[in-house]
Amino acid sequence: MTREVLITGASVLNSIAEDLDGFTGALREGRSGVRAADLPAESRTGAAALLDGFSVAAWAQRHLPDAAERLERATRRSALPGKTAACVAEAALRSAGIEDRENTALIVAGNNLALGYHAEALRGFHDRPGSLRPSHVLTHLDTDVVGTVSQATGVAGEGWTAGAASASSTVATILGARLVAAGEVDACLVVAPVTELSAAELRAFRDSGAMAAPDEELEPWRLCRPFDAQRRGFVYGQGAAAIVLESRARVRPMAAIAGWGQRLDARRGTDPNPAGQAAALQAALASARVRPDEVDYVNAHGTGSPAGDTAEAHALSVVFGSAPLINSTKPLVGHCLTAAGLQELIATALQLRGGFVHANPNLREPVDETLSLVGPTARTAPIRLAVSHSVAFSGINAAIVLHS
Repeated sequence: MTREVLITGASVLNSIAEDLDGFTGALREGRSGVRAADLPAESRTGAAALLDGFSVAAWAQRHLPDAAERLERATRRSALPGKTAACVAEAALRSAGIEDRENTALIVAGNNLALGYHAEALRGFHDRPGSLRPSHVLTHLDTDVVGTVSQATGVAGEGWTAGAASASSTVATILGARLVAAGEVDACLVVAPVTELSAAELRAFRDSGAMAAPDEELEPWRLCRPFDAQRRGFVYGQGAAAIVLESRARVRPMAAIAGWGQRLDARRGTDPNPAGQAAALQAALASARVRPDEVDYVNAHGTGSPAGDTAEAHALSVVFGSAPLINSTKPLVGHCLTAAGLQELIATALQLRGGFVHANPNLREPVDETLSLVGPTARTAPIRLAVSHSVAFSGINAAIVLHS
């Protein structure tokens, strides 16, 4: 017997918002956090949606002053992924009203989370080997985020990391939903930390053609153009998010998870496969026991890459036809990589609750006129069923169905 899976709490941190109300407002306005960024010249990119000057102490004083000392103590030796994860985790648990934290499960989404920290540590070690901190033995591991969140929040049920590149937090949510639906746990905290890149990864993304090149003739916020004929690649974003999944709610749930699907392309590489994406979407609909024509809205992966958007548009057309409204949250918050899926799942839930679909501010020439792509203006829409879709390198495809 399976149980209903509810999203009872959530928290978000990105370049346009630090809480759910702020995120809802930014989505309604179509406000973008993409701006000129002080990134290393060798990265060959000059725009991003960054968390400029983030600190646990300042964030905690603004949002959870009574937890500031505990959060600072738990994150003192952590890299940026652990620091951001601890903050959003505590905020999500409080929004859900979770009291029994000893039996709450924890899944941290992402892999290779602290690459920026790694690069700095290796550079320092090369120059001055004696400067390396003994705490590096923990900090360099993704599992350090598990320990940091557990210490900061008191969550002590089962826990692990789930890595699936840019689909990580969608896959982590699916794993958490399975635990709750099967009755293995009553509550599961899913946390997606910031993915911290170094100049090497930024350069590789840029040289591979996946990331948008700087353009002196365009304002930075115009660079990310999902599903537009003039798209040129994604823009890096820093964001963290957390949700609490439960079978019973003490508070009004944000949304319910009706179903999910995850499929592989059976091939290595970066080229997207519409067939694999369609298979994941169809599996999600079958899991939710809904027809494609019952879906009101799709939050697409929509990175703005030339090959990626073409493949995804084809997959969406095959599965849904022209019926649901479609947008992408990445022009607003950037591509948050392993945290992207959870940023977008929360955006989907907020639009469900708010009865609107946010704008895609840079969509002028749709790549597929048959799809109901949302353009530069937000739309009022009574949404009952929605799908959040994620795609990752190495042929990983995942989708989640939400209902209000």
